[in-house]
Amino acid sequence: NMPYADVDVIAKLVPTELNMTIERALLLSPQLKELYDNDNKAKQLIDTAKSLEGMPRHASTHAAGIVITDKPVVSYVPLALNDESVVTQFGMVTLEELGLLKMDFLGLRNVTVIADAVDMIRKRVPDFDISKINENDIEVYDFLAKGKTSGVFQIESTGMTSVVTSLKPESIEEITAVVALYRPGPMDSIPKFIECKFNPEKISYKHPLLESILKVTNGCIVYQEQVMEICRKLAGFSLGRADIVRRAMSKKKFDILEKERTNFVFGNAELGIDGAVNRGVDEKIANSIFDEMQEFAKYAFPKGHAVSYAIISYQTAFLKCHYPKEYMAALLTSLLDVTSKVSEYIAECKSMGINVLPPDVNESMDGFTVSGDNIRYGLGAVKNVGHSLIARMVQEREQGGRFKTFKSFCERMSSDLNRRSLESLIKSGSFDSLGIRRSQLLAVADKVLADIVNINKQNVEGQLDFMSMLEGSDNTPDEVVFPNILEFTKLEMLKMEHEMTGFYLSGHPMEEYIDTLRKISAIPIKNIVEPDENGDYAYADRERVLVAGMITSVKLKTTKSDTMMAYITVEDMTGSAEMMVFSKILTEAGNLIREGSLIMTKAEVTIREEEAPKLKCNEIGPISADGNMLFGSYGKRQKPESREKPVRLYIRCDTDNRDLTDRLFAMFRIFRGNTPVVLYDCNTGKTLLAPSELWINPHLILTDELEELLGAKNVVVK
Repeated sequence: NMPYADVDVIAKLVPTELNMTIERALLLSPQLKELYDNDNKAKQLIDTAKSLEGMPRHASTHAAGIVITDKPVVSYVPLALNDESVVTQFGMVTLEELGLLKMDFLGLRNVTVIADAVDMIRKRVPDFDISKINENDIEVYDFLAKGKTSGVFQIESTGMTSVVTSLKPESIEEITAVVALYRPGPMDSIPKFIECKFNPEKISYKHPLLESILKVTNGCIVYQEQVMEICRKLAGFSLGRADIVRRAMSKKKFDILEKERTNFVFGNAELGIDGAVNRGVDEKIANSIFDEMQEFAKYAFPKGHAVSYAIISYQTAFLKCHYPKEYMAALLTSLLDVTSKVSEYIAECKSMGINVLPPDVNESMDGFTVSGDNIRYGLGAVKNVGHSLIARMVQEREQGGRFKTFKSFCERMSSDLNRRSLESLIKSGSFDSLGIRRSQLLAVADKVLADIVNINKQNVEGQLDFMSMLEGSDNTPDEVVFPNILEFTKLEMLKMEHEMTGFYLSGHPMEEYIDTLRKISAIPIKNIVEPDENGDYAYADRERVLVAGMITSVKLKTTKSDTMMAYITVEDMTGSAEMMVFSKILTEAGNLIREGSLIMTKAEVTIREEEAPKLKCNEIGPISADGNMLFGSYGKRQKPESREKPVRLYIRCDTDNRDLTDRLFAMFRIFRGNTPVVLYDCNTGKTLLAPSELWINPHLILTDELEELLGAKNVVVK
């Protein structure tokens, strides 16, 4: 019952140091010791803390671990409640030592993807059954051998794709081996595994007894089960004893392993183990085999796990090969919230000849769906459109038919619709099929919703006559008067789509510059950032390239030398790359370096281990339809326009916050110019005119950064 503030004062007297204890704190902190000796409440608190020190602070739950017993679990171990779950009071290590069976049940998103794809397939192939597909389909294995692995479970990474294209698997057994081998340790055996597949004469065994165990994996130890089988066949271990060896190897329990090595090589009569030597294996070879098992088993994969993964890998490859639209739609739905993966798989769809159509109020469901030979974008990926609204929309379509007019949509959905969700649907192109311009729809959206609210209110009050009710039906003409205004430009509509979905759905801002890019020999970004099938990049570190694209993000950073630099993302129709822009160019071209700018840049490729290649900007200029490179035009600072009243930048902040003002002044120096800066102290209300060396050139990029740092209301240019 001590107030938090009192406890906090005492707690802060404990020194901040690793492995601190209360006893040590009393020795190191005279203030804490004084409180302990002279304040009874503080003494009671510290003594209570001492009695609790070192005890577990909570009980956690093993998310996937299930204990399986023949009798009720409480017959063996004490139980407890953790939230709503019944859990054992012993941890997993203790349970295993007691001999109880603990199984981990893992959930995979890909199983849901397969189920969703099957549901869509059954709309045109009613008796389709994923469990009855041909597991030896030549087309599927050829599909994988050609590297068409994007979206295929477990084998879509660059490294795995390289292994698969080299191995050219012909069975689930071989996919199983790839899944097990592609991890630290066993990975070193991959070249040998592939070499021996195509050259069986190179397979060798340290002892003939190993052939029946290792033949299936081309003479390589790949699975934990093979370790167990070697112990059984060569040395006469029981299944239980072999499992002890497997576990000791994987957990690196060297004391146990030394005992088991002796048992393996020479046997143990008391335990009923023959030993490899007594079974005709040379002692040196037996030790060598045990060494190989020990080295491998540190990382070895259980075959049961690998087979499960391999089957799912094959099923996803089968679906992508034979039912690409349904599979890719299900895959995209599973990743609605992962923008980077959705973008990647939409690009994959295009490469497969499948168009991803924009969302549509009359066709789209919550997730991505098949629409003829194409895929229809899911409404669940549109901002501000909730799942409950989508469910109601689908239900309304099924019960009352398609939405024929904009007004009828608003009327039928009025109970679930609000202004934000309606505007998001318009901006994303979800009403394009009605044949009305997006600009017109946005112009009338507020009025249509307001009118419907008024009609509904009158209806509730009993004031709606019979003719008014007829006018509101779906069969009457749409009475909305749309203003005769121009449609948004193509670029404006694309920006709206990107704002609402994170993607350009009906095109790309760079499309109109295709001829320009060809004329200036701009390098597609994909060619720079994506490795080939061997994991090699087309462009070397520090190689110079010419790139054109759209800036999609800008992040400013202060360097150690107190100058400003920017990390920007440049995107073309093939991919995107991060580009570093240093102080000099940032100062010269600050008004160009902002989101939405279409730019050309001369840059250097920078490659670092385990990172995608980046770019370093050397020159930058606006992209132009005629291909003119305009580089250098940003090297001269422009004089500010003359105005009747001088422009000033007003900043409201805590001027006593040294870290904040240091950062502000660094930004001002980068964007140095002729516009005075006035600082307003939010604590005292005093104003201060900054010295002329801190006056600025009010680039949009500077004001954006200031607003993000201080809040929009605290940054004013006037």
